[in-house]
Amino acid sequence: MQQVHHPPRSGMKLFFTLPILSWALYDFANTIFSSNINTVFFPFYLDAQIGGSAEMEQVASTFISYANALASFLLVIFSPLYGVWIDRTGQKKKYIVWLASFSIAFTFLMGIFAQSNVFGEWFNLPANLILVVIAFVAAKFFFNSSLVFYDTMLGDLGTKQEIPLISGFGVAVGYLGTIVGLSVYLFVNEANPEQAFIPTAVMYLLFSLPLFFVLKDPPKKPIAQKASFFSGYKSIYRTFKDMKNFKNVFTFMIAYFFLNDAIATTIAIMAIYATAVVGFSGGQFIILYLGSTIAAVIGSFIFGYITKRTGARNGVVIVAFILIAALTIAALATAQWMFWIAGALIGVALGSMWVTSRTLIVDLTPVEKRGEFFGLFAFSGKVSSIIGPAVYGTITLNLREYGELASRIALSSLIVMAVIGLIILFKVKQVDSVSA
Repeated sequence: MQQVHHPPRSGMKLFFTLPILSWALYDFANTIFSSNINTVFFPFYLDAQIGGSAEMEQVASTFISYANALASFLLVIFSPLYGVWIDRTGQKKKYIVWLASFSIAFTFLMGIFAQSNVFGEWFNLPANLILVVIAFVAAKFFFNSSLVFYDTMLGDLGTKQEIPLISGFGVAVGYLGTIVGLSVYLFVNEANPEQAFIPTAVMYLLFSLPLFFVLKDPPKKPIAQKASFFSGYKSIYRTFKDMKNFKNVFTFMIAYFFLNDAIATTIAIMAIYATAVVGFSGGQFIILYLGSTIAAVIGSFIFGYITKRTGARNGVVIVAFILIAALTIAALATAQWMFWIAGALIGVALGSMWVTSRTLIVDLTPVEKRGEFFGLFAFSGKVSSIIGPAVYGTITLNLREYGELASRIALSSLIVMAVIGLIILFKVKQVDSVSA
């Protein structure tokens, strides 16, 4: 990892330097994928294909949850290797280019498969539906994989004092991508949400190009001997064995495991919960989601300053309280105005959790092992991204005959996870994030 040494920057001089703006635009690009595919149009597509009754809407929720869990399972397998590759080679940008390109290609294939009827049936289901789900799993896996390398770039872009602001700026720009991405709804027939897949792939590619062509990797580190593909797991195992020397980091990763359990599942099921349980139409949910996104943009930007002032650990604590309040209101919502409040709070929590948690990892980790710890950070988060959606989907599947009550019970399980995460988070020692 290279360290940055230059006079302190702020405002426009910081945010609109070409490397930082190019880095932030990738947040813009991948958030278009995350919002359009993961949160909105893929759930809408499955609901349109599978739903039709209160019971079948719960089955659609299960499909969505299990597809997200499978993508996260694949990331759990590979993410420890990513961190080791970063620390051994110092390379990040080249991996982002490849991983993002695969994600974009599979997003494009989702659109091709969804609008084709030439594949017949597999397992008594339309083959094109199965192919769309497989392409979604692949697209999300490569998307999440790219974020391991992208997040690690943060430490190379500024000084320790600047990192909270850069992180907040990146997330804020990213959530602006949601607003641009959702503009495709204006050209999509509500009965055919799959029409949004290919335009999303095009926008994902377009706004990734600045990072692809502007940012440069540092010179590749010389490697004394060529290691086998699986040797990275040995380094991860040694890091776990060395846990006693990094107790603060591992305590936070356990806390983040439970908090991210709630966050990842909320992202995956927000659309179908709002429409099937609270009674939003597709168009109403888009407006709700835009409102939630505006709250995320404002919250993530503000939390960059809050984190700088209070410290990253205290920033995560504040966000955890907001998340718990949002989930509680959502689980109890019987009217749309209640879910509007929950949606705004969820937006603040989702955006701000990235700002505070990424900054805390930078604060807690030694420079020479930061890539490895970001890999473990992704590992912790993605293991929970298996468990959260899997638990949610299992609850909705087994209680499907109870209709919307099944979804409310499933959502309540996320509150329990978030509270556990908050309790563990209090055991993480505060680190001065503004010290040199």
